[in-house]
Amino acid sequence: MDLRRNILILYTNRAVHEWKHADFQINIQVMRKLKLYIAASLDGFIATPDGSVTWLEEAASSKDPNAYGYQSFLDSIDTTIMGYNTYKFMEDLDAPFPYPDKKNFVFSSSHQKAKANPAIFVATDLVEFTRDLKKENGQDIWLIGGGKINAKLLNAGLIDEFIITYVPIVLGSGIPLFAENTTMTSLVRKLLIPFDDGLFQVILEKKA
Repeated sequence: MDLRRNILILYTNRAVHEWKHADFQINIQVMRKLKLYIAASLDGFIATPDGSVTWLEEAASSKDPNAYGYQSFLDSIDTTIMGYNTYKFMEDLDAPFPYPDKKNFVFSSSHQKAKANPAIFVATDLVEFTRDLKKENGQDIWLIGGGKINAKLLNAGLIDEFIITYVPIVLGSGIPLFAENTTMTSLVRKLLIPFDDGLFQVILEKKA
């Protein structure tokens, strides 16, 4: 009788454990990743002092949308985050807004949207907004830049992956990949991809 009772208790406890485990798994929410996908010079600048990126356009010889992993990356995200200067650069181009099918957030406390495009201007706290955004359902989030917004989100520990394509050029000065007062952050290299035109891409993630 004691043996039967012990066996019954064993199976009952196992069933409860498995049910709790299954329930726990169901309620786990996978947080969206914030990914910095960007190009930079060898000395760590993303543009010249006047904001020009002609050096990048001249160096990137391939016009294939799949080159440098761009199209695959674009398909993996449904949201972009950028600072006002980066948005203004896109707005000044003689071309349609490049991400019409994405949700695009522009952070600025003093500017308003001037053209009709799918950009949403945000004046609230960048870090808190981004932290909440990562908790929402959806695909991953593309941090487009620039240097100031990159630094703030890096310091807050919110950037999950860094996809940086380096151009074999030294600019000497310009807009840095990360603005001043950036916190020292250790990263782990996931992948290094060389391209035939001399560019190379490094994919890194936060060190656990």
